[in-house]
Amino acid sequence: MSAPVQTLQARARRPSLTRQLLLWSLGALVLVWGSFVFIGYQTGVHEADELTDGHLASVAALLLNLRATEAVEGSSVTPQAPTPWLKSHDYQQSIRVVQWDAQGRLISQSGTTAPPPFSEAEGFANLTLGAEQVAWRSFSQWDAARGRKIMVMLQLRERDELAQDIAEQMIEPGLWLLPVVSLALGLALWRGLRPLYALSADVAALDPTSTQRLASRHAWSEFESVVASINTLLDRQQAAMVRERRLANEVAHELRTPLSSIALQASALAGGLEEADRAQALARIGQDALRAGHVLDQLLALARASRAELHEAKAPVELCALARTVCADHAQAAWQRGDDIALLAPPALTVQGHAVLLDIAVRNLLENALKHTPDGTRIAVQLGVLDPGGAWLQVCDDGARSALAGGGLATKRPVDSLHLGHEILRRVADIHGGRFGAAPAPAPFTTCYRLDLPSPQDVAPG
Repeated sequence: MSAPVQTLQARARRPSLTRQLLLWSLGALVLVWGSFVFIGYQTGVHEADELTDGHLASVAALLLNLRATEAVEGSSVTPQAPTPWLKSHDYQQSIRVVQWDAQGRLISQSGTTAPPPFSEAEGFANLTLGAEQVAWRSFSQWDAARGRKIMVMLQLRERDELAQDIAEQMIEPGLWLLPVVSLALGLALWRGLRPLYALSADVAALDPTSTQRLASRHAWSEFESVVASINTLLDRQQAAMVRERRLANEVAHELRTPLSSIALQASALAGGLEEADRAQALARIGQDALRAGHVLDQLLALARASRAELHEAKAPVELCALARTVCADHAQAAWQRGDDIALLAPPALTVQGHAVLLDIAVRNLLENALKHTPDGTRIAVQLGVLDPGGAWLQVCDDGARSALAGGGLATKRPVDSLHLGHEILRRVADIHGGRFGAAPAPAPFTTCYRLDLPSPQDVAPG
């Protein structure tokens, strides 16, 4: 399977922000719409109750005022005309009217339903009548002289159908409108997220090895910090790549000379050499091997610096004790060269940092002073407190004065470049938010390199 296909499949398996926004929006829309439907149904039921009750009371008052029963002789039953083209609740076809006189005798009745029993009570009531036990809603009222009582009834089934019809009339437009709203919402989200799609495409097209940066067309307020962070990362990546290329060139240069010398001396040993020349060639091979080993040690120190930056947390480090230990470890090498190592430091000086990296930095400074100066050099390791906080450490020597006094720098030992060692020190300084570089040498010294370690609160973020 090709890499582009695998990339597309992996991208397809990832959750989509557009899909998630659409689902949440539609879910909220359905929830709100369902709440409206539920409230609408309850409102329809309530309004249907009020409508039917008001209708019953109005019919009763109308019939009492018209005194329609005075023209009727005895009890009569008026059959209903069939109206199959109307809904049963459209005109309340099930309305029944029953009238009694003051003695409770039935005067008139509409419809074929069995009349309800006579009662002196007035107002609304729910009745169950007939062999089929049909539920009715009734309203009864006496006239002003209490000579007639009239009752108007309506089947409860029609009232429920009316409430359901009202709710369905509210739901139906929403059911038709919901797909249209979903489509419009999806298009609106897609159009609104186009700047995000453009940003994602531009980020995917970025080449970390080039100087390309995100364009200003992504200058939306929501993207401002993202674009700035990505450009900052690209700048750091570019600076790191430049630094790594420079380091690779330095390493290649440092290793090329001793390896070429070893190959040349090995070729010479294969030929016929005098005993003195053979011994000199073997000694040169040993020196070049040590020089190559020193370069590899420097590379390992750089690797340890990078690993400590990623995996180790900063902790309090007693810098004066660390410097004393390093000076003691190099005392033998200095004595063999006739050098003098001095430590000028306060009784105690604690900084926040990586103990391994600070040990590498102090050793590197001291080893550079020992390796790149003539015999009999005075070397001083000095420490102090930064203002307003933090610490500084520098290693000074009078190697230039010793070389002038001795007629020039000793050349009996191969001297590698300082660039690789200084690269290690710059890496350590960057990890601690500090600075490394040459510093003015106090008398009587001629060369001085200084490492500043500010306190954590003084280190700029980023």
